[in-house]
Amino acid sequence: MDRENILDTIKMLDEENLDIRTLTMGISLLDCIDPDYEKACQKIYDKLIRESKDFLKVSKEISKIYGVPIVNNRISVTPISLIAAATDLDDYTPFARTLDRAAKDIGIDFIGGFSALVEKGMTPADEILIKSIPRALAETDLVCASINIGSTKAGINMDAADLCGKTIKSLAHITENAFGCAKLVVFANAVQDNPFMAGAFHGVGEADTVISVGISGPGVVKAAISGKENLKINEIYEIIKKTAFKITRMGELVCREVCNKLDKNFGIVDLSLAPTPAIGDSVGRILQEIGIDKVGGHGTIAALAMLNDAVKKGGIMASSRVGGLSGAFIPVSEDEAMIEAAGKGWISFDKLEAMTCVCSVGLDMIAIPGKTSSASISAMIADEAALGVINNKTTAVRIIPVEGKDVGDSVEFGGLLGYAPIIDVGESDSSIMIERGGFIPAPVHSFKN
Repeated sequence: MDRENILDTIKMLDEENLDIRTLTMGISLLDCIDPDYEKACQKIYDKLIRESKDFLKVSKEISKIYGVPIVNNRISVTPISLIAAATDLDDYTPFARTLDRAAKDIGIDFIGGFSALVEKGMTPADEILIKSIPRALAETDLVCASINIGSTKAGINMDAADLCGKTIKSLAHITENAFGCAKLVVFANAVQDNPFMAGAFHGVGEADTVISVGISGPGVVKAAISGKENLKINEIYEIIKKTAFKITRMGELVCREVCNKLDKNFGIVDLSLAPTPAIGDSVGRILQEIGIDKVGGHGTIAALAMLNDAVKKGGIMASSRVGGLSGAFIPVSEDEAMIEAAGKGWISFDKLEAMTCVCSVGLDMIAIPGKTSSASISAMIADEAALGVINNKTTAVRIIPVEGKDVGDSVEFGGLLGYAPIIDVGESDSSIMIERGGFIPAPVHSFKN
């Protein structure tokens, strides 16, 4: 790396909020399966403690050596529905408590993998896990859950969409300000190497233990294109791509150093522009810098599509191990520009849904009126899954129906989760469609070989 690139990177760290958003250790629990749930839980706890030995210590050492902030250290595990299926439990909350206890004893920020993959159908264990989510997330602090209800190859499991809508309503009811819903994601085309919460789980095709890195840098991208109003849009694109290249190289270097010291497999680099509520760390402000006066205004989708593609191309140029989601996130409560746009009515629920066609993930951290029915939430999940299935991309829903709140109110989540205005989702009744259940078949292009 030449002197100019070194100075650029130092500036990114000092002035533009560049950080490693997460180092996530993925751990397989397949060797912890046991028909006795107590033995299974003990095996899980023991393996998590054993595999994560010195994880935080080495993370801090590498952060100090390179001067790169590592904001979160996390763990993802094999979907628990696969592990708990061998037991005769009718509620998998004990497994969630075990994950939570291990996470606290290790000292990490979150642990993901209280999950089920049901795009083609639900086993009894999958159904038990989904029905366990409200209690499991209400009784734990660090556990995150995810459900994959659709894929381009399989179509959409509408029975699972129905059950997920009911689960989200139940979870909202038993957690303060519906906070538990911030720890639950419903996916289509979920990836098995995602290091970001709440949707991280350790795929069955992964090695026994891997470490992946999630890099963030909205402030860096905004600074790179700031003050360049005279450039053509394709020239802005090239600047974003080159910036993403530098960020990816830095993230891979840090993660590989941690892996080498711990003698663990290197997973992937997820280059996702993941905003925070802090000023200067916003994806929305990047869109404004590109030339949109208000996030949600005309041109927003084109600007977001360009940003997302430039980030992906820059990352792929920099590393052969780019994976996860790698693009731009638009979580409403976690991005100060998105918060402003939602609060002032510049951006609607429908516009947010349209934006998910071209960004990474989907309807993320959106607070909606508590009176919204479970059928409406299930229909939102189905809509978002359809966008993912048809467009062959990952989409997700992290919707938060806040009881006692309506349009015009707001809700505070704190920390990286920020706060959100309650967004109007309209009034419609999709209950007949949702109650039909069954499957929406896979689209025809899924049969390409």
